[in-house]
Amino acid sequence: MENPNQNDGLNRLAGAAEKFIKQERWSRRWTNLLKLAVVAYIIVTLVMLTRQIPSEQEMLGTDKHVAIVKLEGAIMPGTYTSAEKLNPLLDKAFKNPNSEAVIIQANSPGGSPVQSALINDEITRLKNLYQKPVYVVVEDACASGCYYIAVAADKIYANKGSLVGSIGVRMDSFGFTGLMDKIGVENRSMHAGEHKTFLNPFGPIDKEGREFFQKRILDRTHEQFIEAVRKGRGDRLKENKNTFTGLVWLGDEAVENGLIDGLGDMGYVEREVIKQTNTRYYETEKGFMEQLLGDISTETATKLSLYLTSLR
Repeated sequence: MENPNQNDGLNRLAGAAEKFIKQERWSRRWTNLLKLAVVAYIIVTLVMLTRQIPSEQEMLGTDKHVAIVKLEGAIMPGTYTSAEKLNPLLDKAFKNPNSEAVIIQANSPGGSPVQSALINDEITRLKNLYQKPVYVVVEDACASGCYYIAVAADKIYANKGSLVGSIGVRMDSFGFTGLMDKIGVENRSMHAGEHKTFLNPFGPIDKEGREFFQKRILDRTHEQFIEAVRKGRGDRLKENKNTFTGLVWLGDEAVENGLIDGLGDMGYVEREVIKQTNTRYYETEKGFMEQLLGDISTETATKLSLYLTSLR
């Protein structure tokens, strides 16, 4: 015979369990909705922030200013210091009718001679086209390819401790043949063309191939570099036996030998040379997704800083 009290207890237990399950379902739903709401809020906030803070080009405004283009790091294709990236920035800086002069803020050890030559040519073209003065202000270093670019400017300024010069060309190579003999490694590379492997570090030295490369590539590139320096610096350059040997000088000696025109930083050139302290930086623009997926805090701080500077 069934016990009524027992049935009543089971019904209550089942009802409590069903109520608990329903409550858990609602709790999970509200938690998921809350998460979605937070994500949506963050996305909307970022979109609004991006839209409300003016873009760099909007910040350029209509006021007179000095256009600044940064040249930082090794000059290489496929980077932000390539001709592909820098030349459009230079074009915008010169083309803007409100830019009174252009400053290239240089801090580079050099790099590709081809990229350097392309940028040098573009500075020369824009300078003649828009009849605006262009200056290079060196920070830590402006050597090799960087100096190749710098000589296209009307004047070059640097700190007394800046490294300037290195008018030369290099091609690094090495050889492993001695080590390979010691550890019993055999070179089995294949090639077609007598001098195809003249730079192969795992084979014997190809003297004829290296001599050809030295005379037809390195020496001729060096001559092009020297020609650009002489053309850019003119009578200001005081040539001596070490000028084109690849050596570098500190800023104070660079003034004496005519590699640069004087000692001074960005502020000095703006105040004393150009006599315009209102400045605008011309930098590569990033798309919305780049800004969103990048370091958001850093990007926002940079934009705010640029925006506040434009309000001066």
